[in-house]
Amino acid sequence: MKSREHKVTTYNLREGIYMVKSPIRVSSMGNNVYTLRLNNKSCSCGKWQTYALPCFHVLTVCRENGSRTDTYVPEIYSRQTYRRTYQVNFHLVLSENFWRDVPFNLTFYPPNMKKERGRK
Repeated sequence: MKSREHKVTTYNLREGIYMVKSPIRVSSMGNNVYTLRLNNKSCSCGKWQTYALPCFHVLTVCRENGSRTDTYVPEIYSRQTYRRTYQVNFHLVLSENFWRDVPFNLTFYPPNMKKERGRK
């Protein structure tokens, strides 16, 4: 729904570069212009690069040019990958009697809680 408020102002189809403008808000925020590069999978808002999922600006461009948004989602986030992950059965180990012995000892040391000078 939020992507419907954005507008594609200019674009270069050959290069895959789009300028997307956000709407003006009552709080005088908005009216920002973002540069979207579909071929590089990057947007000047930074969300696409950070989260690896298409931002609102990608959704706006896809709506405008009729392309599918799922082509810009990594395979790891696809429905098929999700279904393959959870199609196997998980069997719980109920008791420590069934745990395997490990060939090493686990030693836990307390964290260094020494009070440094100048710290509370």
